[in-house]
Amino acid sequence: MTAPVTPLAGHSLHWRERESFVLLDSEFGSGEHFFATWQAWRNDLQRPRQLHYLALLPQLAAPDQLRQAAEKFPEWQALHTELCAEWPPAVPGFHRIFLQHGQLVLTLMIGDGAACLRQVTARVDAFRLHGRSWRQWPLSALNTLGRLAAEHASLDIPGAEPAARKQLQQAGFVFENGSGLEMPALRARFAPRFIARSAPAPAHADRRAIVIGAGLAGSAACQRLAQRGWSVDLIESNTAPAQQASGNSAGIFMPLLSRDDNPGSRLSRSAYLFALQAWRQLGGIGNTFDGTACGVLQIARDAAHAENQQQLADYWRYPADYAQWLDQAAASRLAGCQVSSGAWFFPAAGWVQPRSLCQAMLDSCGKQLQTHFGQHAAILERSQDGWTVRDRHGAKIAGAPVVVLANACDALQFAQAGDLPLSAIRGQITYLGAGQVPAIKPVLCGEAYLTPAYAGTCSIGASYDEDGETALRQDSQDDNLARLAKLLPGWRPGQPPLAGRVGFRCVASDRLPLVGALPDKNGASTVREAKLKDLPRFPGLYSLLGYASRGLIWAPLAAELLASQLNGEPLPIEADLAAALDPARFLLKEQRRNVPSRQ
Repeated sequence: MTAPVTPLAGHSLHWRERESFVLLDSEFGSGEHFFATWQAWRNDLQRPRQLHYLALLPQLAAPDQLRQAAEKFPEWQALHTELCAEWPPAVPGFHRIFLQHGQLVLTLMIGDGAACLRQVTARVDAFRLHGRSWRQWPLSALNTLGRLAAEHASLDIPGAEPAARKQLQQAGFVFENGSGLEMPALRARFAPRFIARSAPAPAHADRRAIVIGAGLAGSAACQRLAQRGWSVDLIESNTAPAQQASGNSAGIFMPLLSRDDNPGSRLSRSAYLFALQAWRQLGGIGNTFDGTACGVLQIARDAAHAENQQQLADYWRYPADYAQWLDQAAASRLAGCQVSSGAWFFPAAGWVQPRSLCQAMLDSCGKQLQTHFGQHAAILERSQDGWTVRDRHGAKIAGAPVVVLANACDALQFAQAGDLPLSAIRGQITYLGAGQVPAIKPVLCGEAYLTPAYAGTCSIGASYDEDGETALRQDSQDDNLARLAKLLPGWRPGQPPLAGRVGFRCVASDRLPLVGALPDKNGASTVREAKLKDLPRFPGLYSLLGYASRGLIWAPLAAELLASQLNGEPLPIEADLAAALDPARFLLKEQRRNVPSRQ
């Protein structure tokens, strides 16, 4: 059987001698063209180091469909096995999958094709429009191809109506004569008369970076940059990683659900699934780092809340491997004890010991990472050569063209970040011995949370206090225990001794993280129609801040987003979601508020 024609067939394979190559496929289907493209890439000794395959699909193919496609060609079996191990649940959004040790990057974009296309941020080297789905797009969607096209990008299309062909020509594509494909097709090259769009920021040629902060945010940043060949200096004021908010003995990982699928829910869904993949590739929960994917039960507050969640379940109909709504009886059976209400069950969720995870991420960096523990970054200096980080005495710690602030609210000490709307929210966790609480199977959470025992201790938390007290307090412990008791009818906490840990969450005013280039407020002008891309930035200065209580799942995806921006790669999430995380969003709102009204 002959393999399907790839989007590159008949070309001079202009991916050769390229560092990376980006291909966009209008219809993933059961993956046949993806497998064929992978085979062509694998067989070419002059292939690029990395291949990005962006695929649109209205709904996710079932694993059985992938298997049926792969069975046609024995040479596809190895990739099929690897792909199925990382195949996500059938939920909407962008899903990035790393294959072949990170050399093959598949980004699945699930949803309406034209809508997803508008959310792509990339420079695409080859387009393939096939199947029926693209013919249902509005003609205006074809203009998006011109916005995404890299210089000399190619386009293959199996025939097109005159109106579609004209639209593509207006977008800058020049059609060529037939080229001997096995099916009637049109081929075009991107050769616009002029380029109306601004060019993307170039990737940094000098791949050296300083990361400040060795918690979850900073450790993930080091890992993602080191994987791409960057040399990283990590500066941490403590003598070991994960000593602040990332230092709790157990942290919960789970998605966030909502009826309106707001940005927080969308981010948490993509981040949760990306984290699961990243941790598998790091060695696995319970292997390379401590934790268990024991599942999480999120218990409703009361009967009214339970009814609301049942309606949410009926509306979204999540796949069972992602989220299941259970009534009180079923939730109690799963918990191994009586719970107060119905609950969401997330079967792939669980808990992780953050400190061991941070150490595993840093260990994976190898020789690409130089650590500076016990040194406090106090001063950021900008010069023509980049940035210099100095301690409070003025002594140089490190220098590099790129600096990433990943030190939570401590970033506010730097003049360049002092205006960011970040707050420190106190959180006290309570520790109880395993025999003092019910022997639960999954993590329980709701108004409080309870983890299964780790080293003989269960974690209960966490308080939300608006003060800076670093010592343990009895009132915070009492509050933790009282909220847990509401989830567990019949359980009484008694008066255990004061035991636990205090940390401070770094929270942005809109409860979303700050991921990307920091804005230069002093260089900004007041323009009513200003957009994020128009705002000036500090060259080479970036942030990974404001992770609140979701650092475990946000950290890997946020680091991947930033690393993709730094390397000029396709972004792993939708453009509007990336904009919602842009650190300049607050300055943009301020600018728009302060523009004088027109007379």
